[in-house]
Amino acid sequence: MTAVLPSRASGAGAASTAPDAETVYRPAVPIDLAGTLAPLGRGPYDPTTTWDIGGLWRTWRTPEGAATIRIRRAPAEGGIAAAAWGPGAGWAIAQVPELLGRDDDWSGLDAGRHPLLRDSLHRNPGLRLAKTGRMLEALLPAIIEQRVTSLEAYRSWSRLLRWYGEPAPGPAPEGMRVSPTLEQWRGIPSWEWHRAGVDPRRARAVQAVLAVATSLERAVEHSAGLAAAETALQTIPGVGLWTAAETLQRSHAHPDLVSVGDYHLAHQVGEALIGRRVDDDGMLELLEPWAGHRQRVVRLIFASGFRFQRRGPRVTLQDHRWH
Repeated sequence: MTAVLPSRASGAGAASTAPDAETVYRPAVPIDLAGTLAPLGRGPYDPTTTWDIGGLWRTWRTPEGAATIRIRRAPAEGGIAAAAWGPGAGWAIAQVPELLGRDDDWSGLDAGRHPLLRDSLHRNPGLRLAKTGRMLEALLPAIIEQRVTSLEAYRSWSRLLRWYGEPAPGPAPEGMRVSPTLEQWRGIPSWEWHRAGVDPRRARAVQAVLAVATSLERAVEHSAGLAAAETALQTIPGVGLWTAAETLQRSHAHPDLVSVGDYHLAHQVGEALIGRRVDDDGMLELLEPWAGHRQRVVRLIFASGFRFQRRGPRVTLQDHRWH
């Protein structure tokens, strides 16, 4: 059960740090907090997501405004404690159960088909797919991550958030930012995308999304199902299978979408399941027995600790800022 509680603080000194809303979420089954929420961060420089020894700090651009949320284990209180600050605090707290995978049902997944999956599920029983409910915040960084190395994309995302993001409400760690509003995203001039390291092709895809963001969010929200939501996203120029998958995995906890076209994923899945590399078609063929749960299978593979053997030269980092 989850109840949203107002701040109990009084006095000017307490107002700056006491949460605007808080709750203790007591799930029916154990939750792997780190494993479930780890995919939300976009690399080590992401100013919207910070982990420390106590738990997670996360910022959100909610429908009600900026919010910072703090999520930590609270054994003494019998669950997971969440506190939030900012105009969107109430919305953020209300989202906690879905964020922690309340509606993510793994009961139909037959992990016994493969020993690695069976062992990973046994060792990670609290793994869930997180649902943020914020499509645009998942879509924009996914576009920035297209066809470049992760390090390049993470740096670009961090620069844009540091330059245009709002300082995080409440006592968040120094340097945290809230994603810009739609109007602020639209107002970023072309040369600033270039300076952030986002090449013209990706910048055009971002602009195409921003131009129709309101109607796109409405179309995704009111889609008949997740397949229709995926189709709606792919009507935007520059948004393909990989980008739609990376978005809906986070915003809607899509249990089946696989990031086809990822530079390393097919290698990881192939070596984990059959001991050799495969291409995207081979990966999809291997995952077919788990149709409906393919993203859960991918998450189990990563949670297992298995990593494929890297071969060949490293990809050269490109600097799109000055040429």
